[in-house]
Amino acid sequence: MELAQFANTAYLGSIVLFILALGGLSHPETARRGNFYAMLGMGIALLATFAFITGNHAILIGGLVIGGATGYVLARKVQMTQMPELVAILHSLVGLAALLVGFATFLGGEGAAHLGGAELSAAEVAAEKTIHDVEIYLGILIGAVTFSGSVMAFGKLSGKIGGKPLTLPGRHWLNLGLLIGTIVVGVMFVQQSADGGGLTPLIIMTVIALLFGIHMVMAIGGADMPVVVSMLNSYSGWAAAATGFMLGNNLLIVVGALVGSSGAILSFIMCRAMNRKFFAVIAGGFGSSSGGGASSAAAGEQGEAVSVTAEDTADLLAEAKEVMIIPGYGMAVAQAQHTVNEMVKTLRAKKINVRFGIHPVAGRMPGHMNVLLAEAKVPYDIVFEMDEINDDFPKVDVSVVIGANDIVNPSALEDANSPIAGMPVIECWKGTTTIVLKRSMATGYAGVDNPLFYKENTRMLFGDAKESIEAVLKGLQQ
Repeated sequence: MELAQFANTAYLGSIVLFILALGGLSHPETARRGNFYAMLGMGIALLATFAFITGNHAILIGGLVIGGATGYVLARKVQMTQMPELVAILHSLVGLAALLVGFATFLGGEGAAHLGGAELSAAEVAAEKTIHDVEIYLGILIGAVTFSGSVMAFGKLSGKIGGKPLTLPGRHWLNLGLLIGTIVVGVMFVQQSADGGGLTPLIIMTVIALLFGIHMVMAIGGADMPVVVSMLNSYSGWAAAATGFMLGNNLLIVVGALVGSSGAILSFIMCRAMNRKFFAVIAGGFGSSSGGGASSAAAGEQGEAVSVTAEDTADLLAEAKEVMIIPGYGMAVAQAQHTVNEMVKTLRAKKINVRFGIHPVAGRMPGHMNVLLAEAKVPYDIVFEMDEINDDFPKVDVSVVIGANDIVNPSALEDANSPIAGMPVIECWKGTTTIVLKRSMATGYAGVDNPLFYKENTRMLFGDAKESIEAVLKGLQQ
């Protein structure tokens, strides 16, 4: 009993540290401290669990060694540009853990023992067993959806699967049918489990949930991937909470609820940043070929894009007083953030005011651009959110768009028929000159052509972003 009390006290301390971690991660300047709180809380939780469990220490040590070594290798080898897909695959492991724990709990025949404590009547035991069966069912359901959905998200984020949505005929009816199927099978599971069975409906539900996770993410377009990442983060939290209920572990319940609720809030913030509704994201939309084609045709009638050289770009920047840099995923792919910071240092040394404008969904996961800029040691005080800088563009001499597309697309505000109509964007075209760094004239995640490229005050600097910035930097230093 003393060990149990010790474990619960340690768990309480871990919960407090996890809450502090969430607070620290809310701002770049305190993010490092937040990470430290999270690591400390997890370390305490692991040690308390190890001390509380009286057997199987060899298996636990083996798991700690394998998990710790894997985490160390990933931390050393995975580039910041690979963080979105890494986050997705880690979410899949949480879902898989919930799925496996659910089956282990059911097959282990633990019943509702952890819910009891006092002498119970037969009716009370039956009621608690039903509750426990529902916990197992929901835990496996959420875990399976999280697992398969995260694997599909990993495929899309890593480029192994195309970003366009898979729009099957009658897909909404298919999703509704899968939902109804899980409810029907769930009733069968509870009924059969009361008589000592239930494995068959549990397996059927798992297959349905895995298919639902695959179809759900495959139907979502690439432009909505930041929402998908935060959504799967929320799912992984609820999967952990469900595991906590199955095991009667208060730490898992509370921490899972923290992750689940924070992920849900972040998904809401991402949707608001794109003027989208959450259910519209789940139903797919951005990235559909129909909308993109119409927009491309309209944009093509506006004229031809005007290219510019790195030397001319350097001259424009050197003569400017106000410069705004707008990074996108193209900067991440080219790993140009360090070179961009060197360019910023050179411009600031020339007494030119340089700022960064960050769209909430720039990149492939929430906060992706902020993390990349922090890694390159860009000062926090020159990095601004979209809402903070949009009104300043009439005073900006040169805007430099690095590998961004949809987040600077004027059709979101000017074309009511555009697939991204209503989405808040960074209004860089209101400045004196906009320089867009891209490899080609290809569309972005949403599959929509960008009229910005054809505006009179826009110049296109084609090529790899890092090589282009290096050439511009060389011109500035001459």
